Amino acid sequence: MRKRGPSKARRGGWRRGLRWLLWLAALMLVLPWLVVGALRFVDPPTSAFMLDYRLSRADGDPPLRQTWRPLEAISPQLQIAVIASEDQNFARHSGFDLEAIRDALQEESGRGASTISQQVAKNLFLWPGRSWLRKGLEAGWTVCIETLWPKRRILEVYLNIAEFGHGLYGAEAAAQAYFGKPAAQLGLREAAQLAVVLPSPRRYSVEAPGPYLRQRIAWVERQARQLGGARALERLDGADPGKQE
Repeated sequence: MRKRGPSKARRGGWRRGLRWLLWLAALMLVLPWLVVGALRFVDPPTSAFMLDYRLSRADGDPPLRQTWRPLEAISPQLQIAVIASEDQNFARHSGFDLEAIRDALQEESGRGASTISQQVAKNLFLWPGRSWLRKGLEAGWTVCIETLWPKRRILEVYLNIAEFGHGLYGAEAAAQAYFGKPAAQLGLREAAQLAVVLPSPRRYSVEAPGPYLRQRIAWVERQARQLGGARALERLDGADPGKQE
């Protein structure tokens, strides 16, 4: 009779390896949902971008400054200014603004079409730079965020982790550094000054805006008023997770 012991052992090892791979794949699929679900109620202590800043900070770079504030302690003027500047369809889309993507492709402009939700996914969980891998992961995290968080939570996290200058993260740190006041007291002009630097906070200056930024500031102010000002934020109340048009 032929011995079958080694063959069975190999088959058993192969099956165990396959089971581990399946468990690992399941964990990779479930883990983002568990993390995002928890962060709906627990404020993130840091972000991927903030960790990157701490790890890559060179001698002479300012220390990282960030102070978490609930959305109620952030000026409605800053909330609407950021929406006007970055994502005017924020209350209506489900994480991806197809209209803005189409317009960006047609215009072939350098300005991207990332929504606030996508920027939260990128800043909170991923790394700087551009690659198809990162965009794919960003899309997955965005789906989780839009499904599990209400729009107000998305905006709250964004305003607390966005970079407003070298080492300045979040609305409170930016308001104190640039205007010497808490984020709750920002007016529309100050809010617009902060909102316009978000695409490139280390390139643009809040304190000394050039001609292009001054035009953008005026444009954001007009857009914020046309959207309805702080009253437009009431639309976020009806934008339930996973139910946007």
